[in-house]
Amino acid sequence: MLRRVNRVLLALIGLALLAAGGAVLLSGLDLPRHWNFTTPSWWPFDGRHDVVLSRSDRRRWRDEDWWWPTVIAALAVLLLLTLWWALAQLRRRRLGEVQVATGDGDHGAALRGRALEGAMAAEAESLDGVDRARVRLTGRRTAPRARLRLLLTPHAQPVATLERVRGEVLEHARTSAGLERLPAEVRLRAQRHGAERVT
Repeated sequence: MLRRVNRVLLALIGLALLAAGGAVLLSGLDLPRHWNFTTPSWWPFDGRHDVVLSRSDRRRWRDEDWWWPTVIAALAVLLLLTLWWALAQLRRRRLGEVQVATGDGDHGAALRGRALEGAMAAEAESLDGVDRARVRLTGRRTAPRARLRLLLTPHAQPVATLERVRGEVLEHARTSAGLERLPAEVRLRAQRHGAERVT
């Protein structure tokens, strides 16, 4: 998802910068006069000495009550979106594939990261006391790391569940992918439930 957002944002910013730079370059080099063509009436620049914002444009909205609050709100939204985008870049990226050791020397197979995540989540959800499981693989394809988030049922035993995750889910994933080690971070969260009535 983040990769798609990055591509769209970069494409839009690139197109906007290319269009603005082309318009400024066209007028700055006075190409319409040199190449004998005319620009359309809506074209923002008329010649090489034209400015981006004239004095009247800069002062046009200064006396309006809504102008400064609108500018400040727009800049605040832009700042928040920029901060969200920057923080999203720092999050750990999901691992696309895991290198599986097949015992053929230098040759190996590639296992899709999402397939291994799905298998681990399904096995974790089959454990007694686990209501829902989310698995995310990070790191390098030859040295992956697992992050598991488990939603426990109200009557689950966290210590026993954690031992089974370590001994079954993580061990099965490690051996099936032919990894020497599979470091993992497991986060447990208990499912909320209402008070039971005793009669």
